[in-house]
Amino acid sequence: MEEGCFVNQLPPGFQFCPTDEELVLHFLYPKSSLVPCYPNIIPELDPHLLHPWELDGKALLSGKRYFFFSQMMEDRVLENGYWKRLDMEEPILGAGSGKKVGVKKLLEFYIGEAPFGIKTNWMMQEYHLCNCNWGSHYYKTKVKFLVVKVEEKKGNAQSLIYSDDDGSELSWLDEMFLSLDDDLDDTSSSHIHLFNTIC
Repeated sequence: MEEGCFVNQLPPGFQFCPTDEELVLHFLYPKSSLVPCYPNIIPELDPHLLHPWELDGKALLSGKRYFFFSQMMEDRVLENGYWKRLDMEEPILGAGSGKKVGVKKLLEFYIGEAPFGIKTNWMMQEYHLCNCNWGSHYYKTKVKFLVVKVEEKKGNAQSLIYSDDDGSELSWLDEMFLSLDDDLDDTSSSHIHLFNTIC
C-alpha cells in the first residue's frame, strides 16, 4: 500500500474499541518486538507532519478517535502548534497478572508557538511499553514505538472553526489574526487616550 493511501474503513458493524491493556499487549508489543500480530490496521505516522485535524484518512478512525503508531521523540512541535505534555502518567496493568505492562501519558494541543499557544480541545494519549516486564524481548527494533490515540474533547477550549458576521466559516488562523488586530486596536486607543490626557 502506498504511503498516504491508507484506508481506515472497518467492515460495517465493526468498531475498534480496544482497552488500554489490549492496545499495549496486542498491538504495541508486537510492533516493537517484531512478533507476528493482527493484520496491519493501525498505520505508522509522523506526528510532526500532521496537525490533529489532518489525521482523517491517514490514521485509523473508529468513532471519533484516531489511532496510529508513532516513533518515540523528545518533542511534538508542528508547523502551526505543539502538543504539551501534562504532568501525569497512568500505569496500565495486566488484567490477569496485575503487573504493570505499560504507561499512558496525556498531551493537549496548542495553536501557536510555545509557551504562549492557545489551548484547543484536542487530546492525545501516548501508550508506552513498560520495559521492566519484557526482558530480552523488549524493543528488538532499533526504533522505539508508541501507540497514539487522538480525539477532540468537548469543552471550553479554543475551537478550530469559527463563523464571521455573514455566516461564513473562518479558520483558526484567520480568527487568531483577527484577535491580534483587536488587541492592536485596543492598544492604539489606549495610547491615543493617554496622549490626549497628557496634552
